[in-house]
Amino acid sequence: MEVSTWFCNNSHYYEDSNSEKQSTTSTIYEENTSSNCSIDTFNISPNSYCIATFKTLTPQISNLAIHNNILYAASLNEIVAIDLKTYELIDTFTSSSFGLVKSIAFTKTKILTAHQDCKIRIWQFKPSSKKHHHHHLLSTLPKLKDRILRGILPKNYVQIRRHKQKLWIQHADTVSGLAVNDGLMYSVSWDKTLKIWKMSDFSCLESVLGHVDAINAVVVSQNGIVYTASADGEIKVWRREKNKHSLVTTLRKHKSSVNALSLNNDGTILFSGGCDEKIVVWEKEEHCVDYYMLSTCLLKGHNGAILCLNYFDGVLISGSSDRSVRIWEKNSINSNNNECGYFCSIVLEGHCKPVKSITAAWDEDENGNNNNNNNNNNNNGILSVFSGSLDGEIRVWHVNIVSTSH
Repeated sequence: MEVSTWFCNNSHYYEDSNSEKQSTTSTIYEENTSSNCSIDTFNISPNSYCIATFKTLTPQISNLAIHNNILYAASLNEIVAIDLKTYELIDTFTSSSFGLVKSIAFTKTKILTAHQDCKIRIWQFKPSSKKHHHHHLLSTLPKLKDRILRGILPKNYVQIRRHKQKLWIQHADTVSGLAVNDGLMYSVSWDKTLKIWKMSDFSCLESVLGHVDAINAVVVSQNGIVYTASADGEIKVWRREKNKHSLVTTLRKHKSSVNALSLNNDGTILFSGGCDEKIVVWEKEEHCVDYYMLSTCLLKGHNGAILCLNYFDGVLISGSSDRSVRIWEKNSINSNNNECGYFCSIVLEGHCKPVKSITAAWDEDENGNNNNNNNNNNNNGILSVFSGSLDGEIRVWHVNIVSTSH
């Protein structure tokens, strides 16, 4: 099988010692750098296989995301854009500093990136008539104008450590996650805060001290309920009332740091993954308030910390420090061993280091149509799964999804 290889032009790099911020009381995972990883094993199962790999010159892939049929891959402070139709590199763009990219989000016309240097960057996509396109840096948040205006009044400063103050609109540590909904952007940070931004002018509206330890992830449902996950082992739920976000409940089930979150399409199911090697499934109870979620089951199988989750059209995809990717599906017929009906249908192996980020898209046929048949929430088709690892490699897997619901 022919394997595509792409090398990112970057001659300098540094290693990120903290892929996810972990509490000093949390279970810490160790990267397995054993040389016996199966990097040439492509045929994982009859229902899945690796069709391509993209290798960078940097030691890690920190984030993957798809928008408008373009795969965005962050490697240290550099982001590459790959056309998913041809797998050709169409652009490379970077921040001026060495702020490792921790999260990528999108609006209709803009790309939003969260960085280790405490900043958020807004990029504008500029299509070109030629093969290559360009991404232009539009703004860095908080904007210089806002910092100057806020900096005049002492009340706008908060104490972040002894003899150290910052404006409340500024993050004081790595910005670890971004989410966008209904004209608002939500950012979370290892500085323990959740900040809310107005996308029309990129101004910061609120800053909330969300947790007692670093926040690793954030997701928001279509009805505006916000979930934040922290190294303190908790998931907090926030709701907007009278233009202010307030804490409405706290979800506790994990025994250590919570690293990843993902919501289903209608926001009724939340998935969380942590250093305890478990994925917790939280479901909204019928006739209860929107934010009330009950833990219904634990998904076990990974032998390392869960580092990333992605729910995509009825399929849950997880990546772990055990170097594997797992595909989870839901069977309408509950089994004795799994009361909620979720089961691991496929295990994808081949990375040499922890899987840091995953994303997915339905494969298109030669006419540009998606190769899936979504009927009554039963998915059938070829799912392209993209996994990025701390070994600096992106793998593209074709997974045959066959609905098991009856």
